[in-house]
Amino acid sequence: MFGWNLLITALTVAVMMAAALGIAQRRGRHDGIDVLWGLGFPVIALVTLAVSDGNIDRRLLITALTVIWGVRLAVHIGRRNHGKPEDPRYQEIVGRKPGSTWHVVKSIYLPQALVMWFVSLPVQAAQYSDGSLGALDLIGALLWVVGFGFEAIGDHQLQQFRDDPSSKGKVLDTGLWRYTRHPNYFGDATLWWGLYLIAAQSWLGAAMILSPIVMTWFLAKGTGKPLLEKSLHSSRPGYADYVARTSGFFPLPPKKTV
Repeated sequence: MFGWNLLITALTVAVMMAAALGIAQRRGRHDGIDVLWGLGFPVIALVTLAVSDGNIDRRLLITALTVIWGVRLAVHIGRRNHGKPEDPRYQEIVGRKPGSTWHVVKSIYLPQALVMWFVSLPVQAAQYSDGSLGALDLIGALLWVVGFGFEAIGDHQLQQFRDDPSSKGKVLDTGLWRYTRHPNYFGDATLWWGLYLIAAQSWLGAAMILSPIVMTWFLAKGTGKPLLEKSLHSSRPGYADYVARTSGFFPLPPKKTV
């Protein structure tokens, strides 16, 4: 049954990506894929909820947590991008081979589809666990709360900073940003480890450990933190000092610098 679930969710992701590509071609911009990144996971969780046969309490728990996270992220990204120019990353990709739909698909939509489906595996596997809720479910839910708090509060603090005209050219080093240069990324990784622990109540869910590892790697070493910091080093004069005293990922007390 789980095998059929994987096939159904893979097809679901493919349909979502095809729809997003069609909308993007009409709009002439591709940053809508970032909103779909948030919405896609709730859709996968809800589709799995409809076809799975595990413990209903766990199914509802992990689906609710995934939907809350994904919808908040999608709304945040949508508001952040509204009225702004196309993301430079997508402009660069499209500019490499103008007019080539396949180039756009393989460079933007296919990678995100594969990562979305793979990272969501614990959410899918958890819904096939028959055992009643236990300690791992509680620990996972609490870890999710911590991660969600870091991500949501970090995003809110950053948005307030960006909306303040006096912040132009400055570096955000207060609130959660005093303890980590990327509280939102740290929170994102943490909540996915929480979802994994909920899934790990069964051997099938525990076997999906590569999913949170991949998510954490992308945030800390892949397309998240490194690309952002590269641009900030050149655009914010005080960013080098901020890097010297502030943890790159895990929240830690600031270092004393001379």
